[in-house]
Amino acid sequence: MKTKADLPLLAGMLWPDNMRLLVSMAAALVVSTVSPCIAAEATVTRKIPVILSTDIGDDIDDTWALGFLLKSPELDLKLALGDHSHPEYRAKLIAKFLQRAGRTDVPVGLGVDVPKSGGKPHQAEWVKDYDLAEYPGRIYRDGVQAMIDLIMESPEMVSIIAIGPTPNVAAALAREPRIAARARFVGMYGSVRVGYRPGSPPTAESNVKSDPKSCQRAFAAPWEKIITPLDTCGLVHLRGEKYRQVCDSRDPVAIAIIENYRIRMASARGAGDTTADTRSTTLFDTVAVYLAFDRTLCQIETLGIRVTNDGFTRIDPAANRVSVATGWTNLGGFEDLLVARLTGSN
Repeated sequence: MKTKADLPLLAGMLWPDNMRLLVSMAAALVVSTVSPCIAAEATVTRKIPVILSTDIGDDIDDTWALGFLLKSPELDLKLALGDHSHPEYRAKLIAKFLQRAGRTDVPVGLGVDVPKSGGKPHQAEWVKDYDLAEYPGRIYRDGVQAMIDLIMESPEMVSIIAIGPTPNVAAALAREPRIAARARFVGMYGSVRVGYRPGSPPTAESNVKSDPKSCQRAFAAPWEKIITPLDTCGLVHLRGEKYRQVCDSRDPVAIAIIENYRIRMASARGAGDTTADTRSTTLFDTVAVYLAFDRTLCQIETLGIRVTNDGFTRIDPAANRVSVATGWTNLGGFEDLLVARLTGSN
């Protein structure tokens, strides 16, 4: 009896060209009509080792992204570290979130402390009584060295998911340039053709503008690079029933996200703000997590991208080549995938 694995070989030996063409077209039609949630699950073979470098605790989208990462079976989180100032605060947020998610197997690193930088610690209330010593997992005081060691010792290519300014990545490259041959860079950076509002001109996006020099080093490194600029990630919001599913979910990850979201909005806008009752803010960083394991819901262009000293990401044919998610093929499908994973309903 032939197994499923034998079928492609049989097809190649016995089927005429027109039959192979018809089967290929039928397969493509099936794939195109399958829910993005189901399709993503069906393609999981071997987990991708990843490191998360995040400025969690400034804007709330990093917290959503961490939750999405933990709920993505394609990804194997090997290390999570804060970046760009407030290292203790960011490490506490990561550690408590991991603990709530039941993922204390993931080590936590303290990242580069950049004095007089970073935003207000809007989520401090969530970790005000949390001691890093309570975290059952490993804590690395030198998160950059932990990143280097993990990459250099890994038998597989490691993906660095960077969703904040890039002092950690720049410091790691400076200490050990060879990591560029053993890692790929996936990030939320830039504004290529569109700014923060649909139809607005390109702008200096926050993650780049906060530390252009570090971003220049990350983009200049000879590794594979893929980014989501504002062109795509700036369009991601959850509203209506999609948001309600996350808000009402009893999944521990979803609960932790909404707790942090309410605290963040109260800190940033005042206790009377009701945004968290009805919708999310822009979930920029979740798209970088998605690009670490799939690209099918986005339009990808390979572009020369030059990072300017004032924080712009300009298209320049002479610059280093970057895979850029410049548009969506199925934004609604991405939102569905995000909701399904965060709520444990897929």
